[in-house]
Amino acid sequence: MSKSIALLGEFSPVFPPHASTNAAIGHSRKMLGVDIAANWVSTEDIDSNLFECYSGIWVAPGSTYKSMEKTLWAIRYARENNIPCFGTCGGFQHIVIEIARHVLGFKDAQHAEYDPYASKLFISQLACSLAGREMRLSFVPGSQVAAIYGCLSATENYYCNFGVNPNCIQELKRGPISISGADVEGEVRVIEYPTPSVRRREYW
Repeated sequence: MSKSIALLGEFSPVFPPHASTNAAIGHSRKMLGVDIAANWVSTEDIDSNLFECYSGIWVAPGSTYKSMEKTLWAIRYARENNIPCFGTCGGFQHIVIEIARHVLGFKDAQHAEYDPYASKLFISQLACSLAGREMRLSFVPGSQVAAIYGCLSATENYYCNFGVNPNCIQELKRGPISISGADVEGEVRVIEYPTPSVRRREYW
């Protein structure tokens, strides 16, 4: 039976992370032998029918999105209804915002790319851009990301100018998420949200 996932974001064929996202899906489809379709959905087109059409969502790189609120709605719906949800780069950052707002109770949690002067920035601008850099990640033993990679470390390319605000890490740790990956500088790069039957993973 064929299934589909929605790639939430503003697709651009010339944006390298979007090309890499498509390539990753093609590679995974071939290696795993699964019949799964992946369609790009602009965030402004997200509506209540999204999960009638798709079995899961990948919140894609490349923000700002046309609709932050619709994106957060989709992430929240997936989390509360045990639907697979995955986020990379900007997608990861929006997952952090959704958890901060709707799980930890910080209704004013914000992303600096949308509002750099917000009172509670869970996602802040990096002191040094990671765009174009290659960095090594370390994974927590027993985590889903370690199981996916089949090892406890990996080297990945980055295109990010924003990341988890170091001042908010302790607040994130007080919630149900687990921080399961970090770079060589100790910055949070992978989080996982556990549920009774499925452990979703969100990372960048």
